[in-house]
Amino acid sequence: MLSTSVRVTSRLLSQLKVSRGLGSVPATFYADSKNEPLGFPSNSELLPRSSNGVRVFEINGVLALRRLYNVLLKECTVSKRVSQGRIVHAHVAKSLFRCEVVMSNTLLNMYAKCGSLEDARKVFDEMPQRDFVTWTTLISGYSQHGRPSDALILFIQMLRDGFIPNEFTLSSVVKAAAAEPRGCCGQQLHGFCLKCGFDLNVHVGSSLLDMYTRYGFMDDAQLVFDELESRNDVSWNVLIAGHARRCGTEKALELFQRMLREGFRPSHFSYSSIFGACSSTGFLEQGKWVHAYMIKSGEKLVAFAGNTLIDMYAKSGSIHDARKIFDRLAKRDVVSWNSLLTAYAQHGFGREAVCLFEEMRKTGITPNEISFLSVLTACSHSGLLDEGWHYFELMKKDGIVPKAWHYVTIVDLLGRSGDLDRALRFIRDMPVEPTAAIWKALLNACRMHKNVDLGAYAAEHVFELDPDDPGPHVILYNIYASGGRWNDAARVRKKMKESGVKKEPACSWVEIENAIHMFVANDECHPQREEISRKWEEIYAKIKDLGYVPDTSHVVVHVDQQEREVNLQYHSEKIALAFALLNTPPGSTINIKKNIRVCGDCHSAIKLASKVVEREIIVRDTNRFHHFRDGSCSCGDYW
Repeated sequence: MLSTSVRVTSRLLSQLKVSRGLGSVPATFYADSKNEPLGFPSNSELLPRSSNGVRVFEINGVLALRRLYNVLLKECTVSKRVSQGRIVHAHVAKSLFRCEVVMSNTLLNMYAKCGSLEDARKVFDEMPQRDFVTWTTLISGYSQHGRPSDALILFIQMLRDGFIPNEFTLSSVVKAAAAEPRGCCGQQLHGFCLKCGFDLNVHVGSSLLDMYTRYGFMDDAQLVFDELESRNDVSWNVLIAGHARRCGTEKALELFQRMLREGFRPSHFSYSSIFGACSSTGFLEQGKWVHAYMIKSGEKLVAFAGNTLIDMYAKSGSIHDARKIFDRLAKRDVVSWNSLLTAYAQHGFGREAVCLFEEMRKTGITPNEISFLSVLTACSHSGLLDEGWHYFELMKKDGIVPKAWHYVTIVDLLGRSGDLDRALRFIRDMPVEPTAAIWKALLNACRMHKNVDLGAYAAEHVFELDPDDPGPHVILYNIYASGGRWNDAARVRKKMKESGVKKEPACSWVEIENAIHMFVANDECHPQREEISRKWEEIYAKIKDLGYVPDTSHVVVHVDQQEREVNLQYHSEKIALAFALLNTPPGSTINIKKNIRVCGDCHSAIKLASKVVEREIIVRDTNRFHHFRDGSCSCGDYW
């Protein structure tokens, strides 16, 4: 037996090409994409010495060989080296341990953790005996690698075979149920957990929390959370992330503060969820508070949380703060670069986006389809026609097949530059079928350049592909109305009414002292309405002295000229600006958000107002950010 074990070990080490002493690891153990060897132990760690210094095998070499297999498989599992794991498996299959449940479970775990699920299933099927660890390992592998249906089917088979699941089995099964798009068995599984007595277990409870938040059942999630016997970081993070995904920013912030009071330390996952929530709702001040807490806690700014922080500052209008975060990241990944590229695109900083894209390529980061989409959007928003076309061609050279949104940016780029005929030819020559978004880009360009006939042509295609979207109907109505074609405009409005399509009411809002103040056109409900009205009249008089002339083409109601001018002065963004001037310190930046595109007249008025009040005014609409300062806008009147 001793000589047999020695020969097996020698053949194993020879095939793995490990040196005799096992103290050094040759080149075959270097990963394909890494320069670090596997950290295999030395002989002294694997094979103990006797009193005279000679290495011995314990109990005829069996324990030493078992330990060697376990160490090698563990290293392959940790470093995700499935090819080396297969070599070890080949030796195990010829050894004394080939039918052992524990060794087979170790092999199964290695394949499952490495994502080689077909190999894992083969090991599972060939096992003459299985225990509950066997079933749990494969169920967890399916659950963690995007095969939830297989995990649920295997769980049912496990129960039929008479095995009793533990908390780790149930945690993985519930996770699989959360990933199932139909969400048909989640509540049944919750009932099963109750029967088994695991519903209050922190591992199972955290999975149930995640399941209910993904289903959108936030009240059920809260009930599960409140009933847990004990909570850990995961349970807190899951509930916070659930509210963040559902735009429940206030609730997510409340839970974050409660978590701190109860002595739990936030993880990068916690911070990422909060920053993401603040980003989607524009809660800049709350986001800044969390960022400050993160700095005070000594947390290192890594890409996972840093990328969402870049996005938060960018979407809140603080593009320079977003750049500072990018520069301070400990390590940048492609998402970090894309986050800042997207920010520059949203703010219309085309030249900066082009420079950043070139810097990204020089550092060795390979741009992906999101990188190209961002730089193309930035070129479109800044009127950089030649640069945009260059990057579109470069993307194809790099082997990235353009998708619908890449084509949208090119149509937008050509349309904004006024080359509508070329934009139409581009659509007709595309290798893919034009989507509604592509025709919408052309429709928007027709609105900008007042091309009524081509606008009507583009609108008809949009109506056919996306009949429920009210936006194109409103744009076509505005094109007809601004051109004085009121009969055609009335026909569009009649069609909207017959189809049940309703225009989204325009509104604007500002955040002041952690409170959101929302306004609609001709708003008469706000308690400061009289002061707001007087303030805007004061600003209106001053900007008229600087040459402001109301652009009544943006009033799409068929009324006389005087009534049109009055109507223009009570658009929601102007009311929001007057309110912000009344309630913020002199010289501070004003941030206004609007749910639809800012109209041309408001753009002209706010541009001059920024000079009158000597403030920077940032307006975020559905398309982009406008930075108004000293009588000019960052978009260069190109939006």
